[in-house]
Amino acid sequence: MQISDRERNILIMAGVVAMVFIATQLWPAIDGLYEQRQQNIETVRLDIDREIRLIEDTASWRSRRVEVEERTAELERQIFTGETIPLVEANISRDLNTYARESGITVSSNRLAERLESGDWLLISQEMSFRTPNAGNTVALLQKLENSEPRLHVKDFSLNRSRTQYSGSITVVGFARSAGLVSGPGVARR
Repeated sequence: MQISDRERNILIMAGVVAMVFIATQLWPAIDGLYEQRQQNIETVRLDIDREIRLIEDTASWRSRRVEVEERTAELERQIFTGETIPLVEANISRDLNTYARESGITVSSNRLAERLESGDWLLISQEMSFRTPNAGNTVALLQKLENSEPRLHVKDFSLNRSRTQYSGSITVVGFARSAGLVSGPGVARR
């Protein structure tokens, strides 16, 4: 079978048209699919990197959560609770008197507790006058207050010496959440 010149020219022309078609239509489509595949691969790589970072950060977030929960529990132990504000005031006064008695200090008098409310918090201030034969007893009292739970913070402290004993006063403050507390009888004091 012999191919004529005309058939050969037609075949060459068909080849050229096929090459032009491949160059203009098929090659860009293949190139687009390749680019899309590369973008998909890059997206998957970024997702994998992000997941790896999240997995690595999980331990860090867990430890942070544990630290926050521990700190929250510690702070909860440092605040006073009670059903009414007068009960919270009485708890603060009782704790202060107990720490004084355990330290060998004689309580002369307790002033009426003062309270200050700010937002959801209540600050209660309690002043106590005392006597002791040994100045070291006051150090023991201050250490007990430093380690107290719920926490009593020393606001003011004074100590005077007479011939055989020491006398002084101490003012401590305690904190409570005011939300849910009943004020009790009377008007709030300042």
